[in-house]
Amino acid sequence: MPDDPESAVFQNKTTIAVPMLDLKRQYEPLHSELLAALEHVLQTQQFILGEQVASFECAASSQLRVKHAIGCSSGTDALWLATASAQIGPGDSVITTPFSFFASVSSILRAGAQPVLADIDPVTFNLDANAVKCALDTPAAANTKAILAVHLYGQCANWDALSEIAAEGGLKLIEDAAQAWGAKWNGRPAGGLGDAAAFSFYPTKNLSAAGDAGMVTTNDDEIAERARMLRQHGMRRRYHHDEVGWNTRLDGFQGAILEIKLKYIAGWNDGRRAIAERYNALFRKAGLADSGPYPSKGIVLPQEVPGAHHVWHQYVVRCARRDDLREFLSVRKIGSEIYYPVPLHMQDALKHLGYAEGDFPESERAAREVLALPIFPELREDEQQTVVDAISTFLS
Repeated sequence: MPDDPESAVFQNKTTIAVPMLDLKRQYEPLHSELLAALEHVLQTQQFILGEQVASFECAASSQLRVKHAIGCSSGTDALWLATASAQIGPGDSVITTPFSFFASVSSILRAGAQPVLADIDPVTFNLDANAVKCALDTPAAANTKAILAVHLYGQCANWDALSEIAAEGGLKLIEDAAQAWGAKWNGRPAGGLGDAAAFSFYPTKNLSAAGDAGMVTTNDDEIAERARMLRQHGMRRRYHHDEVGWNTRLDGFQGAILEIKLKYIAGWNDGRRAIAERYNALFRKAGLADSGPYPSKGIVLPQEVPGAHHVWHQYVVRCARRDDLREFLSVRKIGSEIYYPVPLHMQDALKHLGYAEGDFPESERAAREVLALPIFPELREDEQQTVVDAISTFLS
């Protein structure tokens, strides 16, 4: 590695900037189509829920092969709705992962339940079934009612193993599919694997809105009816409140945008898969790939495991000198991100859960080593080569 990372930039005049994400490349070819959809919402004046949201929900349920798709205002609200609609609340415990976005745990707390954490698999970064079994034997899990599994980075958790555990214990299964639109497990789409699922359409997601938006999916009629009620202040009839719900409705503009994008998401996901395969080939050709699961001299490449159909929301490598590598890439104007630098059990806001550093060694090690590299459907091959060349320079 050069003593001064900036010197590498000046020595290589052909270096190009590579963004972590460039939404302009996606929006440009859809510009007229999106404007027409937004104009229709203005003309119909159905700004909250309404025909555009209903139409998107119908198209989404068809694509995911689920009975019900319920739009809401964010992925975080979708997680809470999925949890609360599955009748999980005070006195219940839910097992989930410490290596995820904050909402995976905060939604459980918001429902009034207690999160119980279990460590991750070092290859997929998803909830480890053996760790779940161990967690179920702890006093905190005495009243466990559900497992909330995150399909992290766009790859489904091991649903066969988790389903077996849930069946043995009579537990519900909830999918945090925020990053996994289009992902599959043994040919079955994420969103229809468990009792309920939550999606996020945050602008960085594979299927993205122009703002916050989310969705609950389920094949259970009772969960679906309850989710629709809770997203509108607990109303089944206007101004008659059966429970204390929340205002978490999807607006018409986002519904219109998402229905347009829904037509293209399969192709975009195919593009992401091709980019991930090209990254793997380029890194191996450059001799940079460690066998894993932990890095030594090079980087550990992400894997698509048997049974999974990965949609590569993120392409995440492991590097022993992750922070130095990220700084090196930043100097070269190459985007990267850390998902996630602090495991949930070490977050200040969650100290009351009673966990300590060292309780989840796989999650803690992943937090020190993971680095997400640029990936989006329009990423060019020369941009990928620039990323690989920069990492090669760093590691040499």
